[in-house]
Amino acid sequence: MMNIKHNGFASKYIREVCEITKRLDLYSIEKVARILSETRKSSGRLFIIGIGGSAANASHAVNDFRKIAGFEAYAPTDNTAELTAHTNDVGWDSVFESWLKTSRLRPNDALLIFSVSGGNPTKRMSLNLVKAIKYAKRTGSKTLSVVGDPKGYAAQHVDESIVIPIVNPENVTPHSEAFQGIIWHLLVSHPLLNVNPNRWETRIKPATL
Repeated sequence: MMNIKHNGFASKYIREVCEITKRLDLYSIEKVARILSETRKSSGRLFIIGIGGSAANASHAVNDFRKIAGFEAYAPTDNTAELTAHTNDVGWDSVFESWLKTSRLRPNDALLIFSVSGGNPTKRMSLNLVKAIKYAKRTGSKTLSVVGDPKGYAAQHVDESIVIPIVNPENVTPHSEAFQGIIWHLLVSHPLLNVNPNRWETRIKPATL
């Protein structure tokens, strides 16, 4: 029989998840919900940008914000042809800025960044996110982020940032990307944003606790 330690990696990892959950800044989450609510009321669009695993999260989040929260929402990484065309024409560092220009980003729109680092111009990390934020600021759009680095560009420069607390420097990436999912699911379930009930919950009677 396999010998599984109760104090092994899985136990340690889950304890980190619990600690992160306890440390989340609920004020920031509520403020982001209010900003997004105001964006929708003003017929603003929501653009969600991420790289790597965060790009996959952006795609899923766009689906939920559209279907559950009634937003006109987009993720530039969903269209590979257009994304690579912009990359080929203007370079990877400017790809999202170029995409947002083509989308005619407006003051009543909102840009939401999913990222671990949030970008760092000094270290030349995720410069495409940095340039996207700068462009959104110039257009007067609302800027938001869910990131893992409190010192990154997004955390320091957007209108409101939800920072995933660091409880173990060795697991910043997996925790940051996992909690992006928790945060956006919280937001689309928030009474300020939720307009369409989840299908499963409306069809299946919840078990009595």
